[in-house]
Amino acid sequence: MAVGRALLAAGWQVELRERAPGLPGVGTALGMWPEALAALDALGVGDRVRHAGVTQHGAAFLRPDGIEFAAVRTRASAVLLSRPALHRSLWEGKLEDAVRWGEPLEDLAELTEADVSDADLVVGADGINSRLRSVVAGQEVRPRELRVTAFRGTVPGPVETTCETWGPGRLFGVTPQESGMVNWFAAVRDDLLDEGAGLPDDELLSTLFGDWHPGVRDVVARAGSVGIDRRRIFDLPPLRSWHRGRVVILGDAAHAMAPNIGRGACEAIIDAVVLAEALSASTTVEAGLQEFDRRRRRAAQRVVRASRLLSRVATARCLPETRRRALRIAAGLASSIPREGERSGHP
Repeated sequence: MAVGRALLAAGWQVELRERAPGLPGVGTALGMWPEALAALDALGVGDRVRHAGVTQHGAAFLRPDGIEFAAVRTRASAVLLSRPALHRSLWEGKLEDAVRWGEPLEDLAELTEADVSDADLVVGADGINSRLRSVVAGQEVRPRELRVTAFRGTVPGPVETTCETWGPGRLFGVTPQESGMVNWFAAVRDDLLDEGAGLPDDELLSTLFGDWHPGVRDVVARAGSVGIDRRRIFDLPPLRSWHRGRVVILGDAAHAMAPNIGRGACEAIIDAVVLAEALSASTTVEAGLQEFDRRRRRAAQRVVRASRLLSRVATARCLPETRRRALRIAAGLASSIPREGERSGHP
């Protein structure tokens, strides 16, 4: 959605091939950090996102008994907004006639040829299991297992602040979401899941978090009646390039990451704006893709590394002081990446 909107604004004719039949109807909150908000401003939807979302200035980190062991306070605010609301903001007013719903790009054979079908540019925003990534890399690049399983969902009821509770081998987070909803997420080391093998997800969560502080217990007790999304967590190893010929990848296709810093969607939106800017400032598509790669690839890969580090630390079984130090490092990275864009005056 973001790259389609950015390229349309830059004067391109855009066709989006989307596997899904339509806009998502459900989804949990995504955090929009200042750099992503600046990119959304460039796309013309920043104010809409700020108005619809919930503003946050930091987060508290708690022990299972509810005692705070660390806190992160940011000078600039972040905005939490559900995935459906963000997608609709990007789609409305620009992309209604550009998206071909329910039409995945099945035949990739032509993308290996010098002439990329009838298009001047093919952008692969097809996620962590991207098929276009192998076209760019010249070989299959598999996601890396983090040996962590994530659970997430929403429940009714207001909450004012973001907090994460960390225990041995697992964590549980709660954030506000628009419309008076509570966004929640949990991450559990795969080896801990063996103890609850065969249990329904709501009973499994009760087993894992049922003796934690009331803020966690209350959400866990209500989660099963609303719906629980469960999935294993992966990230991507660093790629040497994000483009080949006139094919380029971005977002999770290029730099899928653990969710612990909350920047995956941010990095994808920044990718979209920088790609359009780089193409507009270059005399050829190939030169524009090289400039995009230069400005974004290493910056995003730093976020992948930081997210991977925090995932390991947050679900560690012990080492509380190491956890606190890693949290401070990761928080600093989360609020300062990407530095290339800051120096050049771009998002």
